Amino acid sequence: MFAERYGSSDLAGMLIPLSAYHPFPTVDERELWEALPPEHRQSVSAAGEGLLGYQWPQLPATLYLDFARTGNRSRYEGPYFQRRSALTRLVMAECMEGKNRFLDDIVNGVWAICEESGWVIPAHDGRGRMPDPADPIIDLFAGETGAQISWTHYLLGGRLDAVDDRISPRLRREVKARILDPFLERDDFWWMGLGRRGRLNNWSPWCCSTCLSAVLLMEEDAGRRSQAVEKAMGVLDRFLAGYYPDGGCDEGPSYWTVAGGALFDCLELLFSATHGKINLFDEPLVQQIGRYIYRAHISGDWYLDFADCPPKVYLPAGLVYRYGRRIGDQKMAALGSWAYQRQGVRGLASGSLLRVLPNLFYTQGIEAPAQPPYLRDVWLNGIQVMAAREREGSDAGLYLAAKGGHNNESHNHNDVGQYLVYLDGWPVIVDAGVGTYTAQTFSDRRYEIWTMQSAYHNLPTVNGVQQQPGEEFRASDVSYQCADDTVELTLGIAGAYPRNSSIRRWQRRCRLRRKAEPRVEIVEDFALERASADIALSIMTPCTPEIAAPGRIALPTGGPAALLTFDSGALTASVEPIQLDDQQLRRPWGERLYRILLRPKVETAKAVWTLRLMRG
Repeated sequence: MFAERYGSSDLAGMLIPLSAYHPFPTVDERELWEALPPEHRQSVSAAGEGLLGYQWPQLPATLYLDFARTGNRSRYEGPYFQRRSALTRLVMAECMEGKNRFLDDIVNGVWAICEESGWVIPAHDGRGRMPDPADPIIDLFAGETGAQISWTHYLLGGRLDAVDDRISPRLRREVKARILDPFLERDDFWWMGLGRRGRLNNWSPWCCSTCLSAVLLMEEDAGRRSQAVEKAMGVLDRFLAGYYPDGGCDEGPSYWTVAGGALFDCLELLFSATHGKINLFDEPLVQQIGRYIYRAHISGDWYLDFADCPPKVYLPAGLVYRYGRRIGDQKMAALGSWAYQRQGVRGLASGSLLRVLPNLFYTQGIEAPAQPPYLRDVWLNGIQVMAAREREGSDAGLYLAAKGGHNNESHNHNDVGQYLVYLDGWPVIVDAGVGTYTAQTFSDRRYEIWTMQSAYHNLPTVNGVQQQPGEEFRASDVSYQCADDTVELTLGIAGAYPRNSSIRRWQRRCRLRRKAEPRVEIVEDFALERASADIALSIMTPCTPEIAAPGRIALPTGGPAALLTFDSGALTASVEPIQLDDQQLRRPWGERLYRILLRPKVETAKAVWTLRLMRG
């Protein structure tokens, strides 16, 4: 895409020189900062005030080694991210106030971060040892750190020099050694897409957005600056090559914020650094990637949580609004405005400086009242995800989502055929999501984690056999049909199971009937190689199931009640509570989830079972 539209011979002439590149006002341009809305200025200043005299958390060597020793990520990452979050808030407070009140704390922060032997987090280092200052790695957060130091230098450079004239040279030297040089000189970072790795994921645009920030703000050599921008555009081309035309993000909505959202960050940087000469916002794929986020919205903070995605997503309101306006999509901009109304200034002033700055200066109109689009029908053919609700523009009534795909998607769960059901915006049949990341999450023991297994998705387990990981384990004969009264996704899921399951054929039909007596129907039409009673249909729910009568299970939500029905002559039901001891899972679900298990009463080789879910 970039290569087709912008040749390397033209790039040097397009780029604004470093000396003239001025994307946002610096701290000394007081009129522009003081022209921001008072509530924005007050909120940002108050966040910084709480950090005056801040005691910067320690990051001792043994804490870095903790991940290699125990697999725990949180104990190191907690203070690591606290440092960076505090620095961002202090920098923004100083820019808002401009009275040097926060400068000493900022100096302490940047100096502490520069003293770190490595900016890569232990979980991304891959070497299981202490970081090597002579061999820096650019991961997501080394890149974020380099961008943060670069933006801090851009905004406050003159005032940092007034504190001590060795601070700015130190910042430039660290960014050059840790980000600029390795980005230009190395081709072996997997997220660059130059090795044998398959499809790229969020790492590629995310790392490009941070490296581009450092390049555009800190690289003094014009030739290197142009070369680095060209390299970043090549990485983005390889990232985009892995997307289907529908723009669907198989990593899920939370990762969209740093996949499609980071792509937008990159495009904005390139647009601003060339006076708009590099402009890909008219590209259909770029527009479709943006639209994914409102296509995956269910209600409130609930989103389609396929893959390693939490069911509740904190939407970056300012970014979504700016993306929508840039591509001329009013529905996307409305989702951003609606999120801002829920979040307040926090929706603009939280996150990286790369996002906070444009959120504060380029979101005029975001405060206008708006509602989410609540699309009636969504079909993303590439990643085989459908969603449907009873009516356009409202979260009232039943909502059904389902997926096909394969079991080697980015941040994969073994979940071919998974479906979700909500009622009036309340979760009824759900995907548990993902727990706190540890060393096991991205190891060869990933699928020992219960949240990754098909038995803990809304899927069958046959003869004790679950779905298996791998691209060859996929949906077949996928068909989507949509009409005013009915929408359905039909797919074969037998191919997602190994042969020892004895499944010969398993067709699943996920259907929403919208007109008279609205209901969701899940039809299981299957044939086995031999009769078996060892078949279990798992149904995950946050509701406390009440077996009201044979073939009827009440599912009370925090709002309306739902009712699940099935053929009690063929199936029997049991309920298994799942105690949640992981904080990441407890945030949306509380103390427990429930797994309903439907099993045949007799050995069965062939059957058609229909489950129905409706308002209770």
